[in-house]
Amino acid sequence: MRRSDIDWVRVVALVLLIIYHTSIAFMPFGPKVFFITNNEYLEILWIPMSLLNIWRIPILFMVSGMGVYFAIKKRGPRQLLVDRTLRILMPLIFGFFFICPINSYFYQLSIGEWLTYSPNFGHLWFLGNIFIYVVIFMPVFFYFKTNLQNIFMRGLSCLFKYKLGITFLGLATMVEGILVNPQNGFASYAYTTHGFFLGMICFFLGFCFVGSGKVFWEAVENARGLNLIIASCIYVHRMYILVFYHSGDFMWHNGLESMCWMLAIFGYASKYLNKNSHMLKYLSRAVYPVYIIHMPVQYCLSHLIFGLNISPLSKLFLLNAGIFGISFIFFEIIKKLRWIRPFFGLKFNLKDEETTRTQKA
Repeated sequence: MRRSDIDWVRVVALVLLIIYHTSIAFMPFGPKVFFITNNEYLEILWIPMSLLNIWRIPILFMVSGMGVYFAIKKRGPRQLLVDRTLRILMPLIFGFFFICPINSYFYQLSIGEWLTYSPNFGHLWFLGNIFIYVVIFMPVFFYFKTNLQNIFMRGLSCLFKYKLGITFLGLATMVEGILVNPQNGFASYAYTTHGFFLGMICFFLGFCFVGSGKVFWEAVENARGLNLIIASCIYVHRMYILVFYHSGDFMWHNGLESMCWMLAIFGYASKYLNKNSHMLKYLSRAVYPVYIIHMPVQYCLSHLIFGLNISPLSKLFLLNAGIFGISFIFFEIIKKLRWIRPFFGLKFNLKDEETTRTQKA
């Protein structure tokens, strides 16, 4: 049975990622990552952005791993590969040729460059990672499907019985960071060795967490307050280093902070958000297409809004409102067009998708 709290975490994580992207447009480093940037910055935004930055991408990989656990319940290897090709690879390839080049077009327009057609993965880069993880772990996951009492899963279940047991898993992401030593900081996820291996760990753990069943959800709920305290303390220390020493370099405890934030989020979601609703059904279906389309909408609106003679805060509000409003309008159009739905991660038929969601619920 699919859990509503996982769907809520996925929805909220993607919404926050969209807001994070709009905030980059008001940061000094915006041009370095090819964002159209406002001429007046709102550097105070980096305080909440930095809190999100440490877990915003890892949690998507973890949720994806959890999703695969539910997907293989009624699918064989070939069916899973076809399903993930339609759900992940098709939007990625479509985005490479038709969505992300729009971002490049408006960026070139904003800086006065010669306009060229530039296919790229842009904000969809992580979909490629997820598809690779599915292929890599597929034999392991199908072995686990028929042997849930294997030695690894039994060891994980034993670990969850201890108060700090689940927090101990932060060592996995912490050791990864120490071994890979990301040169541009822990949050350098896109197109990096660190981002690939961190995502792989989170994806695998996501599958194993849900596969552990009730013992995981009890452990993550019981330790939610402790994980929140640990994550908050490390975050405060990280901000202290950033403010007083002007250093955002990788620190050995970044991986532990990232894991503790994610475990705290799943703990509180399990406690308070494991309830289905019509809103969740709508948002769960909409958030993926909305995320795919939001970036070209952001680039277009940034080009139009940043020239207005209004305050940076007003521009930030207009940009967010416009992105969500227009992206949801696009979703309402896309979901009615059978031939284009798969390019945005939706099934060909709306009825098939609703039936699938009903079965999962």
